Amino acid sequence: MSRLPIRVRLILPYALAIALVLAAMAFFVYERVGSALLSSVDQSLRAQVQEGQGHVEQGRGLLDRDVAGGVTLAELVRADGSVVQATPARLPTLPSASKRRSALAGRTVWWDARIPGFAGTWRLLAVRVNRNDRPLVLVAARTLATRTDALARLERELVFGGVAALALAILLGYALGVFALRPVEAMRARAAAITASRRGQRLPVPRPRDELARLAETLNEMLARLEGALEHERRFFADASHELRTPLTLLGAELEIALRRPRSRVELEEALRSASEDTARLSRLAEDLLLIARSDQGGLPVEPERVSAVWLMHEVASRFATAAREDGRRVSVSEDEDWVVDADPTRVEQALGNLVDNALRYGAGDVRLYARRVDGAVELHVADEGPGFPPAFLPRAFDRFSRADEARATGGTGLGLAIVELIARAHGGSAAVANRDRGADAWIALASRPPAAEPASSLSHPALRS
Repeated sequence: MSRLPIRVRLILPYALAIALVLAAMAFFVYERVGSALLSSVDQSLRAQVQEGQGHVEQGRGLLDRDVAGGVTLAELVRADGSVVQATPARLPTLPSASKRRSALAGRTVWWDARIPGFAGTWRLLAVRVNRNDRPLVLVAARTLATRTDALARLERELVFGGVAALALAILLGYALGVFALRPVEAMRARAAAITASRRGQRLPVPRPRDELARLAETLNEMLARLEGALEHERRFFADASHELRTPLTLLGAELEIALRRPRSRVELEEALRSASEDTARLSRLAEDLLLIARSDQGGLPVEPERVSAVWLMHEVASRFATAAREDGRRVSVSEDEDWVVDADPTRVEQALGNLVDNALRYGAGDVRLYARRVDGAVELHVADEGPGFPPAFLPRAFDRFSRADEARATGGTGLGLAIVELIARAHGGSAAVANRDRGADAWIALASRPPAAEPASSLSHPALRS
């Protein structure tokens, strides 16, 4: 059944329902006509029996000559079954003993039977009559041949008419099914023509605002999302190719220049140092791309545990302390408040490290890490004292390969903040950036324990106190 075309699967129940309706109507008509014809025969028998009763009492014939033409029979029978009078003559005894007793008891007795010597089935009526104060049974019989012939003709007409009506209904139903599925076929044809190279194409939406129209709108929304995702992936691969090509080109050029003619030890060391920096940048970019790819394939894996927010910030600050001192700057941690967060320490340290690295690269002044609790979540902030983010950059700060103009000049990849957001979302939190009165502020929000939870000092990762 599932292999049949949808038009056939739609028409089969419809055809079955029509067939059942036609069969029920035919049966109803057949029974009603048969009942009406039988009622007509019964009415004629009643009239003839009433007339025959008068004839019996007057000693006349049982039937008038105008009705004794073979379609009606009459018989007068004694209680013992002997025939007193019959029309036509020499009729066999029509009523059985039980029917004679019922008639003599005053009941009207009806039955159908075949009469020897006469063709077809007959309708019989028996009633009690009196002749010379003696009870007798008067029986009248009328042939059902006319009724049988009429019902046979009606049956043939109902069969042929029903089959013709069923065939016509099936054809009309199929035509309606084809017409109703035309929007589906139009959507299928348009969907078959949509390719990745032809952007902006959408499925046709039927005019009536019905289920098919809502389906077309839903599919168009899905196509828009897929097109956006595809465009996003295209930009991602294009930017990744560009970011990979630049350090590779520089690395190749530096090595080529170093090998072009004999170099001094100092020149070779400088060339190798530059090549090492380009190699480190390529390594970082490859790691970042791998992290993003893992996230896109099914979410970034994290292993949350209860950890002190101040301890996390101290761990990150200690990693960047030396680099900051070389630039005459300082990375500090505010310990005004400490909170217990449910987080993967490695991933959160990576996110905070990206924020601190951005602050040291593109900001100015000291870098301060602090935590605060907002709406049941703990925000881990990294603030600097630089010029802040360009206003046009804020809405797209977490887009992949999105960089401010000054970041492009320093050779950033534009993946640091994107990875920060991936890590925050993997923890069920969020990431944000903003400009303060003095400098930029970036943070991630993580789920926290309620204030009454176990204090940070009792955790497996105690906060570092300086």
